[in-house]
This record gives sequence, C-alpha cells and structure tokens, in this order.
Amino acid sequence: MEETLYCIEIHKDKGIYLGKIHSNVGGMAEFKNHRIESLLTDLINDMQLTFDSFSNSSKIFAENKGEI
Repeated sequence: MEETLYCIEIHKDKGIYLGKIHSNVGGMAEFKNHRIESLLTDLINDMQLTFDSFSNSSKIFAENKGEI
C-alpha cells in the first residue's frame, strides 16, 4: 500500500525561492529564501522535526497502550 507523506512545491519569483510542504501530519508550511540551498535545508529541517514529533507521540501512545 502506498501513502503520500509529503507534497512539496518549489517556485522562484523575482529571485526569491518559495517552498511549500503539505502533509497529513504537519499540515502546511511555507518557506522563502534567496538561496535554493538554504530553502532546501529549511524544508528538510521542517520534515525532520515533524517526523520526530510524530514518532515521539506514536511511541508515547504505544507505551500507554502497553504495546511496547
């Protein structure tokens, strides 16, 4: 079974890069930067923070249910 985790859009307008991340877990986040490398770093950091937060809450839920 396949599930889309993130939908990422990147646009460039007047020398500024705009990145949007859409996910079922983290909602929507938007980032702007003049450098594509910095924008990609921001996008990756946001995805990592969302994943870490989701993983921690899933672990806590499982522990409370006695599954771990």
